[in-house]
Amino acid sequence: MSPIHTDLRTSPGWRSAAGGAIARRWVASLAVLALAAGCATPPPAPSLPPSAPPAAPAPPSAVVARSDNFVIVTADNGDSLDTLARRYLGDAGKAWWIAQFNAVTTVRAGETLVIPLHPRNPLGVVATGYQTVPILCYHRFGSRPGKLSVTPQAFAQQMDFLARNGYTVITLERLHGFLAGKEALPPKSVVVTIDDGYRSTFEIAYPVLKKHRFPATVFLYTDFVGASDALTWAQMKEMVDSGLVTIQPHSKTHANLAQRLPGEADARYRERIRREITVPIGVIKERLGESSFTYAYPYGDVNEYVVDVLVKDDVAQGVTVTAGGNAFYAYPYMLRRSMIFGNEDLDAFKSRLATFARMPRP
Repeated sequence: MSPIHTDLRTSPGWRSAAGGAIARRWVASLAVLALAAGCATPPPAPSLPPSAPPAAPAPPSAVVARSDNFVIVTADNGDSLDTLARRYLGDAGKAWWIAQFNAVTTVRAGETLVIPLHPRNPLGVVATGYQTVPILCYHRFGSRPGKLSVTPQAFAQQMDFLARNGYTVITLERLHGFLAGKEALPPKSVVVTIDDGYRSTFEIAYPVLKKHRFPATVFLYTDFVGASDALTWAQMKEMVDSGLVTIQPHSKTHANLAQRLPGEADARYRERIRREITVPIGVIKERLGESSFTYAYPYGDVNEYVVDVLVKDDVAQGVTVTAGGNAFYAYPYMLRRSMIFGNEDLDAFKSRLATFARMPRP
């Protein structure tokens, strides 16, 4: 069984035969639906008898019109994009729907706004191109920068850059909804992941994530727990309880799942791979109460059998270390992730944040 190499630094990636076999299993169908909607205006109020007092003027926040697809409102003094989204969409996180549809960044009292009640473009496809979602991949953090070690100052600078420049850090679950064509994402969406389970994740990265309220996924290989520089279960529980961090499997031993051991027979290989997948799933569930939704392949390598086991264990996604973003047609079990290296500057970080792919001009 030949491996599918997805680490661009060491392997041919998508050109492998097994890679082609997996890719052929994923057939993306693009459906661009024209959405038609009308705004129904309320009937005129009946005339009051002459003796009745004049009707009080409608409050500024009154609904002007409503249909199954839109609500038209006039903003009140205390209204913001967040309050309107919470009131009419049930989720302040959907404020960007209102901002994008009305081409505004703030709300002014007395301003009339159209609020779409359903996502207008869940695939992120427009005439000039399509949306892509980068997944950032960190490993450890420390005072001395290295290829896989990012300094506290650099990580804080990178997260500050995302916060100041309109990026929305989303969860892998929300990305899954986008890939399924069910959820529209803000235009500059990005995912933060941290591999292996180093203690510096809790000591250095977690406070910065809390400052910005950025969600992140920590991919843990469970045999690492107990090492002097590894996360403790108590630290992981604190991060999980915050609602910002989820712990997901990164194998049991960090072995390359696509490679057989010398002389390893087919049955023994399959049993070993099954343990590398199911053991961390069980341990994470037992110790943290976390269900496994996404699996990170050690070294980014995967093959057909690994995907089959993940599917049987109800794991919905698998992530590689192949650089690039993920468009609506991305294969969920070979999602791209871009490594963030500690020996590179902020410009290199910015280069990994491409959130839109332009269609070539004819």
